[in-house]
Amino acid sequence: MIDFHQFHIEYVVVVMALIILYLLYYVYTKDAQYSRNIRSVASVVEDLNRELFYLKKNLSDTQNGIQENSQRMSDAEIYQEIERSVYDMVQPLSMGIKQLQENINAIDVAMQSRISELESGVKQISIPTSVHGNDDEKIISLFKQGVGLETISKELRISQPEVEFVLKINKLK
Repeated sequence: MIDFHQFHIEYVVVVMALIILYLLYYVYTKDAQYSRNIRSVASVVEDLNRELFYLKKNLSDTQNGIQENSQRMSDAEIYQEIERSVYDMVQPLSMGIKQLQENINAIDVAMQSRISELESGVKQISIPTSVHGNDDEKIISLFKQGVGLETISKELRISQPEVEFVLKINKLK
């Protein structure tokens, strides 16, 4: 005679395993997408570093030019020229940093959204109906006393995988 209780639990375990596999696949694909996004951000940072190098070189050239022309320019004119040069060099860098920050914020919002979706999906997975809070406490208590899984299973009249599940949920095994 087939034990229908055991039969249903096996289906529940198989369904839960399939859900977990799907969640793992989903996380893996999203991780790949985030990796691509991070690589694109790294590329932007590299371009900004290159731009910064050229701006520093340009600043150095401008300073040299100003020093050569300083005999002909007053201190106020030199100050205004330096200020104008610095502003011209910093403006593109500032815009690039703002764009980078916007990209990072967009990635952060997307990640938070995905994490929330995953958390809500995991919360919707229910524990088998045969495992109750009282059984959880009894399982944990017996396990801490050194009683084996098979003995706990027989004593509480629940399957051994359920006992293992409760111990794993409570991080005891």
